[in-house]
Amino acid sequence: MGSKIVSDASAFAKFLNLRQDENKETCTYMDDISVLLVEKEELLHDIITGNQPIFVCEKAQPKCEPEATETTAETSVVEDTLFKVEQDLGPQPLSVTKARQLLSWCTMAHNPNMPWVEAPGTLHPLWVRCDKSDPCATAWLGVETVYSGNKTSGVKLYTVSCKGPRGDETSFTTLDELKQEHEKRHRPSTVATKGYAQYNLFCSLKEESMMFESQSSVIASLTWNNVEKVLECPPLSSKASLNIKVTVGDLRSPLYQTYREMEFLLALAEGLRTGETEWLEPLETQSAVNLTRALIEELENVAQGVTGQTAKASEKQKAKDATAAFSSVVIERGDLDFTEQLWERMRKSVTSYQDITECLKIVVKAVKLGKIKPWIHKDSNSTLSKLILQSYQQQIDAMPLTGLTPANMLLELGLDKIRKDFINYLVGKEFTTLNYLSYYLDTEVDLQEQVIRVRKLHHLLEILGTCSTFLISCPFPKLSCLQYYKTSNYDENHVFQLQIKPALISYFYEKEQPFSWAMEVSSGQGSKEVKTALYLSDRPLVDHVRFDLDVPLDESVNGESEKMSYYRTMVSCSLISFT
Repeated sequence: MGSKIVSDASAFAKFLNLRQDENKETCTYMDDISVLLVEKEELLHDIITGNQPIFVCEKAQPKCEPEATETTAETSVVEDTLFKVEQDLGPQPLSVTKARQLLSWCTMAHNPNMPWVEAPGTLHPLWVRCDKSDPCATAWLGVETVYSGNKTSGVKLYTVSCKGPRGDETSFTTLDELKQEHEKRHRPSTVATKGYAQYNLFCSLKEESMMFESQSSVIASLTWNNVEKVLECPPLSSKASLNIKVTVGDLRSPLYQTYREMEFLLALAEGLRTGETEWLEPLETQSAVNLTRALIEELENVAQGVTGQTAKASEKQKAKDATAAFSSVVIERGDLDFTEQLWERMRKSVTSYQDITECLKIVVKAVKLGKIKPWIHKDSNSTLSKLILQSYQQQIDAMPLTGLTPANMLLELGLDKIRKDFINYLVGKEFTTLNYLSYYLDTEVDLQEQVIRVRKLHHLLEILGTCSTFLISCPFPKLSCLQYYKTSNYDENHVFQLQIKPALISYFYEKEQPFSWAMEVSSGQGSKEVKTALYLSDRPLVDHVRFDLDVPLDESVNGESEKMSYYRTMVSCSLISFT
């Protein structure tokens, strides 16, 4: 064997070993190869399972330096822009020939039968981006060491080839062809097959030929054994799970009205925390002061036994307020007390701290003078509720409405009302119990912490509401959402997983096309297990090469008869034994 090949293999293995020991994320080898140490593999889009760190080799980005020439202010802006564009080229592939060379060096270094190549010790798997320049359209090449106990027994060589989107199923690799490809490489006595499919339940809303993408997603993932054909529908014996990510504020959310209420509560809390409040656009045409006076007058008229228009207006407002929470989920709470009705009016009309102060002054004055004795929930915790309860005994504490006190009082009203809404929905529908909700309903912590916990609970309700759109029944406590948010920060990007029975969603996926479908043929066991897989996806699984889009335009427009076009990715594996 040539001395140069041996020295090159030793040098490359030594370089990787040093980078691994240093845990260095990015470095350059021989000026033109960039080596990345990826802690959790995301670049391969779940093509390869496992979460172990890997090395990724790609073409090093060219070091572009702007020429030192005389420039005007205008040309300087243009040159800076061009420089940034050149800098942001994205990941660049190496040639297939260069990638094979890197893998051969790594394989030689691990082979105990080649003692003249310096052994590197235990190295992470190596993956190399390729430019698809060979007939197989190879986009990735990878090598992974196989161990027998503590000794190296061989390597697995991976090849990932990708082709552009096609909608004609006859152009896809068949199950028999996939089996033949696997048997050609491994000659197994028996093989097993496995299928994967993913469906997006929270699809884009089609309205007047316009598509509105949602930041929320509910992905149904199904796996099953004994695949019979390409793109077959998952059987009811599959294992199924929902991966749920919900962004609040979506117009299509069944809890959108609750989001609007939470939006005001959060703006008020943020203003109290930072000293700068961004008031929302009022939802009412009347001023907050006039709406508050009208509410007081209604109560006074009711106390005096006046009927007619005023009473009708009161009933109308009560019905309006009762449907404010969860109206899109057909959940109505008809027991709003005085402070909750006050909150409803103020949150829709307040535009300044002065508004809040004036409104509460009107209410406190009416209570102190005995003009109104409104009904209050006995478990209300707000300062105003306690003041009204004191008025029943004609023993009212002094209430100076100065500084931030009125704003804090309004925040208390909102928290009280929203908590009761959530309890009414979750406990009333037997989704959970008060015991499960104790962390979120705790009123002993400070107001800002109460807001944080109610916001978390609102996010969980959005998840539940979204699931309820697709499922007749949703085992809410089993989502682990409640437990998750007891120890984690608010995070709309977190994906919650729910194991379900396929029968609950079969009515959907049986008539829809998956956005991702895969089948694999496998043989062997343990570290010697090898797989050959075909992936069909609506988006490319490789981000460093271009594809020929040979799909006619009329096939890419949504319609009932549309056939989904899939990118085709083939993953094959060869097991090289050193023993």
